[in-house]
Amino acid sequence: MTESTKGAPAWRVDSHVNFALIVTIIAQTAAASLWAGAAAERISQLERRTANQGAVAERLTRLEEQMDQARASLTRIEERLSR
Repeated sequence: MTESTKGAPAWRVDSHVNFALIVTIIAQTAAASLWAGAAAERISQLERRTANQGAVAERLTRLEEQMDQARASLTRIEERLSR
C-alpha cells in the first residue's frame, strides 16, 4: 500500500473481479428489488383497507342508532298493547 501526500493510506482496487462476485451482486440486487416491490404492495393494500374503514365505521354508527330507535319504538308499542 502506498500512502497519499496527507499521510492516510491510499485505497487500491484490484482490476481482477471474478464471475462469482458479479453474479452475487446481481442476485442480491434482484432479491432486494423483489422484497421492496412486495413490501410496497403490502403497504398499498393496507392503505386501501384503512381508507375503507372510515366509511364502514360511519355506516355502523348509523345502523346502531337506527337499531336503538327501533328498540325504543318496539318498547312503546309493547307498552300500549299491554294496557
